[in-house]
Parts: sequence; structure tokens; C-alpha cells
Amino acid sequence: MTRLAAFLGLVVLVGVLCPAVAQAQGRAEPSSKALATGLHISNGRLVEGNGNDFVMRGVNHAHTWYQGKTQQSLADIKAMGANTVRVVLADGHRWTANSAADVATVVAQCKANRLICVLEVHDTTGYGEDSAAGTLDQAADYWIGLKSVLAGQENYIVVNIGNEPWGNSSPEGWTAPTIAAIKKLRAAGFEHTIMVDAPNWGQDLQGVMRANAQSVYAADPTGNLIFSIHMYSVYDTAAEITDYLNAFVNAKLPILIGEFGGPADQWGDPDEDTMMAAAQQLKLGYLAWSWSGNTDPILDLTLNFDPTQLSSWGKRVFNGVNGIAQTAKEATVYGGGAPGDTQAPTAPGAPTASAVTATSATLTWSAAIDDVGVAGYDVVRINGTTETPVAASTTNSATVTGLTASTAYTFAVYARDGAGNRSARSAAVNVTTGSAPAVACSVGYRVVGEWPGGFQGEITVRNTGATAISGWKLGFAFADGQTVTNMWGGTATQTGGTVSVAPASYTATIPAAGSVTVGFIGSKGATNTAPTAFTLNGGACATS
Repeated sequence: MTRLAAFLGLVVLVGVLCPAVAQAQGRAEPSSKALATGLHISNGRLVEGNGNDFVMRGVNHAHTWYQGKTQQSLADIKAMGANTVRVVLADGHRWTANSAADVATVVAQCKANRLICVLEVHDTTGYGEDSAAGTLDQAADYWIGLKSVLAGQENYIVVNIGNEPWGNSSPEGWTAPTIAAIKKLRAAGFEHTIMVDAPNWGQDLQGVMRANAQSVYAADPTGNLIFSIHMYSVYDTAAEITDYLNAFVNAKLPILIGEFGGPADQWGDPDEDTMMAAAQQLKLGYLAWSWSGNTDPILDLTLNFDPTQLSSWGKRVFNGVNGIAQTAKEATVYGGGAPGDTQAPTAPGAPTASAVTATSATLTWSAAIDDVGVAGYDVVRINGTTETPVAASTTNSATVTGLTASTAYTFAVYARDGAGNRSARSAAVNVTTGSAPAVACSVGYRVVGEWPGGFQGEITVRNTGATAISGWKLGFAFADGQTVTNMWGGTATQTGGTVSVAPASYTATIPAAGSVTVGFIGSKGATNTAPTAFTLNGGACATS
């Protein structure tokens, strides 16, 4: 809810991720450890009470502001394939405190829906920069007041002491209060796995959590502590994301992506594809922000809390490559994962295509059968001997998007069970997309300025028709090896000289007889010829 406003303080620092780090020397183990109870840390990883590795795949839900939506939301989040939900609570400093009875109900609802529940206090958000924020010490006192309803739930919940508990003002002040809050909870008898968020509004822009993670971890006498990094527009390159996560993994310090976003905004364009791919490769958890109800709905995974109205962000998180439907495994405490299950599901039925457009197609197939239960389906594109994952689903239908007009494709489907066993591939279906729709548009391109090796460009897209254009995609090609290195007003994807631009939230609609403008920084050689042809949603545009 307060996420986007928080980034105002980041503008001058974006892209300067501090390299300072307690390098991978091997983490310091606490001198003595309590017997692990329920979810705990082992060898730098989150595991269940039985020692089974548990990788969180889920979303955030703003319970404290939408308490009447929680029961149905948790059921819907589970139905979408998630194994974890991070629940927003309040300790009474900034928002009305969630009572012990209310928190007990949330925990019960998580368990009824077979979800691991991460509980967090949101009042601490941006402390030190936001004068309304509470302290980690106040949050710790709130948790201690809830001990009677949290004790005995160590198999099912993780205690996230405070959300984004420091802003950008003197973030080095984060370390001591974090250690103190951890020790206060342990002294009060908490045996749960504790989660701690980074400073800099959760993004650790200046590397304070990264540099002090060893000492913070060592301060927990149980060793059951996991670090949470929040990844938004600060993390707009693959190198920043993989460097940060690998620093913790190499040091055997437990970490997950406790929040992340994908849609571009006025502060930048997060690289959610790398976040999700890196988390899958490193077997780290991720929890997308957020189910629904944001002040700015750009980060709503669902519209109006309705799972049948997934936003493009929701489709990416739940059904995209490395998404929740494709990668989540239910906690074994609920019977998920089925240790010892080695039998793969049967192959799904041959898919059939419907609702084929110039850029998308819906595939439907008959369900596979499994001795324990089918967990989900993976849709792949077949090109000769190469398979490319294109969608995932927990039901026997999926919509494949991002296709090119008037192009032939071949798709097939695999089934997965909860233990990760994969079926044989289904029979394939051939699909040819429709022609690009006619579009009334013109595009103006100009170079704002040039310097050795680089330039600034501006593209104005005009709607010359009588109806608004929404969700557009602009295409063009550079002839001289130019490369888009940064863009505002849109998100650029480039292969060779070919560039595709998707809009930002604030440029997504071009009103009738109106226009939007996209700016960018590019690299160039000696020649910088302007593109001569542009398409919008696959249709040719006039130039102006």
C-alpha cells in the first residue's frame, strides 16, 4: 500500500547497489543451538521439522486493511498453486492492532488451506525516514503479546518481525535494533523461524544487511533466522539480482525474496524474470507483492480480489515460466511433496486451441491421472528438437500470450505431481495466429542528444483513430547496432537490432486523438540512423 511512495527516497540512489559484503567465508554458527522445532534453518536453508527442504512460493496479502477478504483470498491463493502466504498485520503503532483472536483465526485459515503462513508487522515500514513508522522493539513487544496463540505453531508459521524496518536515512542504524529484537523474542521463549527484512525500504540499496548478515545471524542462539530482501526497481539488471542472492547462498546464509514487483513504474523496471529464474535455480523462496488492494493497482496480482481477473502481473507470477503453478510444492506437514512418491502422472490429453488471436491462444486438454494427485501442468512450445516453457497452470487450460501475428506454432503439455515427477509429453497441437489488426497510428522518433558512444532518444506514439488503444506493443528495428540501455515510459526488449516496447502503467492507454511519449538512453557506434518503420500491436504505423 505504501510501496510506491517509498521509492521517492530512492531516486538518487537507484542503480548504485553497494558491493560491500561479508563475503562467502562460511557463516559463523551460534555457539549453542536449541533443538529445532518445526520450520527451521539447516545448513543455510529453510527446512521443515522432518528435515525436508521447503521453498516458499507464494504472495503477500494485505490482511490488516482487508480483513473481510482474507478467508476467501487464502482459499483462492491456494487454488492458484501457492504454498505460502505472507500476511500483513499491524501492531497498533500506525494502524489498528490485529488482536490475538484475529491472528489465531488467520493462522487457522492458513492451515485449513494448507499454506505456510509468514506473519509480518507493517507498522515499522520506513523507520528513520517515515516519521509515522514504529520501531522493531515495539514490533517485538507485539509478538510477545501474541505468544499464547503462536506457540505450538512452529510447523506452520514464520515470524517476520517488521516490514522494511528502516528507510534510506542512515540505514546503518538497522543492525543493532534488528539484533536486539531477535534476542528479545528468543529470551521470551519464541522457537519459531524468525525473518528479518532489509533496510532501504527492504531493498538493501547500500548493502547494510548484506555486510552485517553474519553478525546478525550469529546473534540468534537458535540459528533459525532467515533474511528477506525486497526486490523492486532497484533490481533492474540480472547482475544485481544474481550477485546479491549468490552472496548469501555462498556464505550459507538463508535468504528469500520476501517481496518483489515486476511492472515498470516511474522509478524503473524491475527484472522479475531474472528474480524468478534465479530463485528457482538457487532453490530460494519468493513471495510476490501483492494479491489485491494496492492504492496503485499496478502491483495487484488480481483485480478486485477476483482470481478470475488476473492482471498481467498476476499471470506472470502464477502461470509464467518459473512461476508459482510451475514450481510450488506443498509443505510435507500437510502431506505435500509425498516423500517416496516416484510414480509420474499419465500424459495429458492432446491440447486443443481456441480463442486464437494475433498474439495469444487458449489451450485446453483432458486431465492427467496420478496415484497421489496432479499438482499442475507445463505448456511448452516445440521448435524442432527444442522445447521452450511458455505457460503453466493448475487446471487443464492455459492461455499462451506474447505470440507474433500470422505465425505457426506447435505446443504440447506435461503434467507434474507434488513430488516433482513429470509425465510424458502430450500429443502436440499446431496453432497459427491471426493477422495483425488494423491500427490507426503514427510514430515520431527523434534524437534528443548525442555523445561519443551514446545518445538519448524520444518516441511519440499517436493514436489517430476514434477509440482508445490499451495494452499496446510498439515494434521497430535499429540498423546500426544501437542498443537501448535504459527506458522510461515503457519497457524495451531487444534481440539484435529488433526492439519491442511495452508500456508503463502510466502510458498504457493512448486516448483517441492523443499520444504518449517514451524516452530512452541508447548506446551507438559511429553511425546512428533513425528507424524508418514502426508497428503497433503488429500493424504498421505512419511516421511523423
